[in-house]
Amino acid sequence: MTGEQPVLVVGATGYLGGQVVDELLSRGKRVRALVRPASDAGKLEAKGVEVARGDMLDVSSLVAAMTGVDAVISTAAGYTRNDRNAEAIDTFGNANLAVAANLAGVPRFVLISILTCDQTPQVPHFWHKKLAEDKLEELGVPFVALRPGAFFDQIARMGGDPFEKGRIIWLGSKNIPLTFVLSSDLAGYLADAVEADIAAGERIDIGWNRPLSMLDAAGLASGHTDKNVRVMATPTGVLRAIGKITAKFAPLMVDMASMAAWFDTGRYVADTRRQAELFGPVPTPEDAISRLAERLGH
Repeated sequence: MTGEQPVLVVGATGYLGGQVVDELLSRGKRVRALVRPASDAGKLEAKGVEVARGDMLDVSSLVAAMTGVDAVISTAAGYTRNDRNAEAIDTFGNANLAVAANLAGVPRFVLISILTCDQTPQVPHFWHKKLAEDKLEELGVPFVALRPGAFFDQIARMGGDPFEKGRIIWLGSKNIPLTFVLSSDLAGYLADAVEADIAAGERIDIGWNRPLSMLDAAGLASGHTDKNVRVMATPTGVLRAIGKITAKFAPLMVDMASMAAWFDTGRYVADTRRQAELFGPVPTPEDAISRLAERLGH
């Protein structure tokens, strides 16, 4: 990689992708963003980002966007959109990215995957990431996959500012430890992975230095406010019952119930040794939650 050509970010208009763009720019990288034809790219263009119009369901547009880049970072996730194209993005779309990267001769493809995705065929959006990894490998694309735990900053704010509201909304058991990350940390790791000394095909767990139950996380959060932060958890059995009722018109609920059941096994835990080797000291839960509180003004 020469470092002179742009890095293409797929999913640049999303929550994580936008942070990846900023991290790349802060490192002096040229950035190109894949943006769907109907999406507003004004904020990206104002930052000096080159916009390539295209769609994950259109291979030719992906090849055009990937031609002449130093690397591709994909943060795209159809399941978070929960629209009629969600499953197509996570299946055909990810396969198309691999095909296009192969055709364009991309030197490095950095994929945002999911922790333990290779163990969870029962959780659709986890398994789709595993299949995306496999497709890149099958086609011989030089890729690395970062497999983060659950995004604590997104989860903690599902019911509003948790420090202000005094509550965190959760799915499944609040007593089972699991791995969390902050999306801001992950964005930095994704940007670093463009040039890091990583072998093609590596899958790297990303998380905090120890798993944490949501109840314990709420306890740490309580230290940054005058409120006792409570956990309002919906049991996995209830989620499954809702999923059965809503399966035809809201399939995401079935997926979420399956994910919560996996969390409840206690096996959603990262091995962060390789993370530490590549990206430096692994954040502690105390540090991460403190930084989130500061970011939210507490």
